[in-house]
Amino acid sequence: MPLFVNRDQVFAHQVHLLEHKLRTKEERILELETENAILHIRLAESLGKLHQEHEENTKALKRQQQEEEEKKITCLAIVKLISDVQALKQCLSEVFAVYVSFATELDEQSKQLQKELTQQSSCSLKGSRGDESQNLQAQLTALEHSLEEERVKCNAERQRRKDLHNTLVELRGNIRVHCRVRPLLPFDQVQSPLLGSGPVSSEQIVHAISDDTVVVNCMKAGVPAQSKMFEFERVHGPEDSQETVFEEIKPLLTSVLDGYNVCIMAYGQTGSGKTHTMMGSPAFGSRSGLQQGVILKASAELFRLISEKPPSSHTVEMSVIEVYNNDVLDLLSGDDQPNVSAVHRRESVSTSCSSSQVSSLTQEPVSDTCDVTHIMSRVVKIRAHCPTLVHADSSRSHLIVTLTISSKSPNARALARRLQSAKKSMQHPTQERWSPRDDCLGSPASSPCPSPSQSPCTSPRLGTTRAVFKTKLQFVDLAGNMTRVSGAALWEVSCINRSLSALSDVLGALAEQRSHIPYRNSKLTHLLKDAIGGDAKLLVMLCVSPTQRYFTESLQTLGFGARARQVQRDPSRKKSNTLKSCPSASRENDPAVSCKTHT
Repeated sequence: MPLFVNRDQVFAHQVHLLEHKLRTKEERILELETENAILHIRLAESLGKLHQEHEENTKALKRQQQEEEEKKITCLAIVKLISDVQALKQCLSEVFAVYVSFATELDEQSKQLQKELTQQSSCSLKGSRGDESQNLQAQLTALEHSLEEERVKCNAERQRRKDLHNTLVELRGNIRVHCRVRPLLPFDQVQSPLLGSGPVSSEQIVHAISDDTVVVNCMKAGVPAQSKMFEFERVHGPEDSQETVFEEIKPLLTSVLDGYNVCIMAYGQTGSGKTHTMMGSPAFGSRSGLQQGVILKASAELFRLISEKPPSSHTVEMSVIEVYNNDVLDLLSGDDQPNVSAVHRRESVSTSCSSSQVSSLTQEPVSDTCDVTHIMSRVVKIRAHCPTLVHADSSRSHLIVTLTISSKSPNARALARRLQSAKKSMQHPTQERWSPRDDCLGSPASSPCPSPSQSPCTSPRLGTTRAVFKTKLQFVDLAGNMTRVSGAALWEVSCINRSLSALSDVLGALAEQRSHIPYRNSKLTHLLKDAIGGDAKLLVMLCVSPTQRYFTESLQTLGFGARARQVQRDPSRKKSNTLKSCPSASRENDPAVSCKTHT
């Protein structure tokens, strides 16, 4: 039987298959077009993000370049100011040498004139004696006029030097914060019972990456590693010596003799190197000098600056007080009696003329660094100490060492008296009577010498009619903050932490421009009221331990320094010897202080 194939059915079947394939391909084309559109959208988004990141990077680079340019301009200005100060110091020394030689010559000529006047008085010719007396009087007047001109030049140069020096210090900031990172020490490897039975983490997490920046690497279990950066006016690494640290503090000492109060404060946890920085180690007052602290080095520099002034123009007195358990102790009151208890040395805090003072405070005169070393070696023995988890000889009190400088000008006064005596001996009837008021610069309003501290050309009038004024150089070695306690009384640790917290609160109130500054919340802040919120130049030295073990305390210390940097005060004022009347109960806040935060 023959087979018949229906060609139409075959063709229809093939057409159906081809149409199915065509629809499948069209659907695939639609899917590919959709994916292509999605990829185009993603590409546009990526390009937008890339463009935005490029703009942000460009802006950040511009800001960085602008900051670098500003830093360069500031550095150039500081370098120029330093060179100007050095040049003025050289000019001042030359003018001072001329002044001294001229004053000596004037003194000798005055004596010679007195001898000649005495010889002339024995002559028989009255007219001839009168002519000679007038000639001598004219010579003496010319000499006084020349001395007056030299004194004016000396005063102008000295005032320019002071202005430039204080401008340089104020450019760096009246409240300066330095940071010092100590090296790793053996006790960093010692296991503490309060830290658990696991191994002690002695890994170094605090690094001084530049002269003004310190970085803390935050490493916690289960948390990604992070870094916190803190900037201060100066950062000292573990390799910096005591001399390097002091060189950054040294310019402030010139301000003390220029009439400004200066306070240097060490802040940090126990064992971070505060006492080593302030007093030195291993033995206080080491003969080698390599381990001397800021107190001895600053005292030596202060007495060196005083030695360049006229003799007996400045006197220095020293006092040492201790704030222990919120009680104020005078460590020089009974230190010569070993059996006298601390209670007998306790003194109360009183306020007078908007400044905190300790009543009946013992002050001993000092004339050189040896006297300061001797006093400090005595008070260190009776300062409160207690073993802690860090080391066995931890200082448990706040120590405040004060050097009070009294300024006067005896040389100018003595010279004025000799000149007055010479004129009186002439006994000229038509000559106007001379007084010390005529010496130096004439009227007080035009005088460029604003204070008696500007020796050697201080007006004799100031030496005879104005009271001697005083400035203070303070060193504060704060007790260490503690978060883990062992071997110390809880009340003692509580008092330390509360006083440090009160200090932080005062800085926060000053930075936020609050109307009320809580100075009286602690005896420590009450005593340091003039240094923190007054007209002093304050330098805070942050001492930091570098290991992971003290991570919390290190962050707390650096945070305190950051708050201190936010306080900006008005330019420091010179100490004036003009006595101003004030009520017996001073206000809590110093009205002369104006604080504002950095923007």
